[in-house]
Amino acid sequence: MQQPLKVALAGAGAFGIKHLDGIQNIEGVEVVSLVGRDLDKTREVAAKYRIAHVSTDLADSLALPEVDAVILCTPTQMHAEQALACLRAGKHVQVEIPLCDVLRDGQAVVAQARSSGRVAMCGHTRRFNPSHQWVHQRVAAGTFNIFQMDVQTYFMRRTNTNALGQPRSWTDHLLWHHAAHTVDLFAYQCASPIVRANAIQGPIHPTLGIAMDMGIQLQAANGAICTLSLSFNNDGPLGTFFRYIGDTGTYLARYDDLFTGKDEKIDVSGVAVSMNGIELQDREFFAAIREGREPNASVAQVLPCYEVLHQLEQQLAQV
Repeated sequence: MQQPLKVALAGAGAFGIKHLDGIQNIEGVEVVSLVGRDLDKTREVAAKYRIAHVSTDLADSLALPEVDAVILCTPTQMHAEQALACLRAGKHVQVEIPLCDVLRDGQAVVAQARSSGRVAMCGHTRRFNPSHQWVHQRVAAGTFNIFQMDVQTYFMRRTNTNALGQPRSWTDHLLWHHAAHTVDLFAYQCASPIVRANAIQGPIHPTLGIAMDMGIQLQAANGAICTLSLSFNNDGPLGTFFRYIGDTGTYLARYDDLFTGKDEKIDVSGVAVSMNGIELQDREFFAAIREGREPNASVAQVLPCYEVLHQLEQQLAQV
């Protein structure tokens, strides 16, 4: 019987809880340390999930010799620095999307992962959602060729709130966070690098300091195109909705569910061992550690996405 992998999780907020819920379904993994900004709230979450060690400082968790791996669900601006700290401490690390919000920081993480020999993965969940896996398998089999992806990423974020509607201590970003999902997924699904990228954005919010609306166009080397619309001003259904248009069909992906272009539901329950994309993402991370291999969505694999985001940021700055 294998020894259980012992994990520290940093970020006891909305997304950290999603990981804790998913890990409960994975055998041979134990969360032994929880890090959060508010000690009392972190203790409440730790008690619910029976986690013994609680801290407000990631360094305390990294100092625990029993910790094999760390999952980072902390604010975007901390991701690269904390990922580097984990790798330097000899821990495997999965950092939630985005890997970075400055390209050189992401490049530093990739270099450190390469030299450390540890598994370093980024939470590009769309690669793992059963809906997108179903499409990916057909592209790989040669039975579906993508001509176009049309993607809408819509939220109502006129105030600093998280996915649970709770106050957030940091500011989210349409380009470096939400666009990262689609930029990476487009290249991954097409199995072709992005060769052209253009962006426009709406006015900057007077207090949040970010663009609240954005449009992005992409083209892959194989000719496929992608149009991405993003908004923090949307008063309607929230989330990201994907339309795949190809030679043998049209498919609509809504998180873990998939439909035909005529809105007929496709059964994707047999695609993977779970219908939960976060759980599947975590399963890949732990399997890669046990098997001593590069995971799907390794930091090296997703770095081209951040190169495109950097290019778009430079483009927007010139307008």
